Amino acid sequence: MPSLRKPRFAILGSGRGSNAAVLMDAFLRGDFEAELAVVISNVASAPILTIAQNKGFCAASVEVSGTDRAEQEQRLLATLASHHVDHLLLAGYMRLLSPSFVQQFPGVILNIHPSLLPDFPGRTAIADQWHARVQIAGATVHFVDAGIDSGPILLSGSLRVRGDEGIEGLASRVLTEVEHVIYPRAVQLLLHRLAQGTPLHQEAARTARNEVQVSLPPSRSRSHA
Repeated sequence: MPSLRKPRFAILGSGRGSNAAVLMDAFLRGDFEAELAVVISNVASAPILTIAQNKGFCAASVEVSGTDRAEQEQRLLATLASHHVDHLLLAGYMRLLSPSFVQQFPGVILNIHPSLLPDFPGRTAIADQWHARVQIAGATVHFVDAGIDSGPILLSGSLRVRGDEGIEGLASRVLTEVEHVIYPRAVQLLLHRLAQGTPLHQEAARTARNEVQVSLPPSRSRSHA
């Protein structure tokens, strides 16, 4: 008989918690057939922890200061295990998870990146897109692997660049018009595939984003199933 236990998630971030707050609100509304077990940061003063506490979620800090990477990641794994976390959502986590961590964590790890991967990986994605004068920008929710923004794509979304935004303006548009929309949708898609027992991703989506891209015109959003 299948277990009735809902999947348990953790959110991991380092800073202001904008995407994390959107995900927390989705959990609170009951948008997911899942539970948010804990919100974790590697920075004790990170706003993401205050946001979590104010919304009634358990919050924990696993700081890096004074510990090496391996020790910090073992503490992180122990914290996740103590909260019985099945899957992990990265939201502004500013450290690269090691291949060892990715291998040891038993569940799915998702991350959101502000570009249409595989184009423009890395921390300067928005600036790189602006300087490249792209006409279409966007964001991608992808599975985390041992590389940098290299894991298989789950869902992506795009917008048309006006050309007058500047780097900061484009970053703000991508965050609010794309990231805040597609991350909750990606979690819903993941949960659906987990429940159905279907493959979680298609490797072909890394180079041909068919059936995973969400186009977001200014006035409405449209999902492509």
